[in-house]
Amino acid sequence: MTIDPSLLALLVCPVTRTRLIYDKITQELISDVAGLAFPVRNGIPILLVTEARSLADAGE
Repeated sequence: MTIDPSLLALLVCPVTRTRLIYDKITQELISDVAGLAFPVRNGIPILLVTEARSLADAGE
């Protein structure tokens, strides 16, 4: 599954309000500034901090 590019252009990180990068392989929206990865489930971005994965923990 992919995210519609027009939707991706509108989405921002809920913590930093910066642009997100879509990772097709992990099905996540990455916020480099916040160091968080937000899951995309069934094509729906889950932009809840409680659902995000820390990139620091993964060594990314």
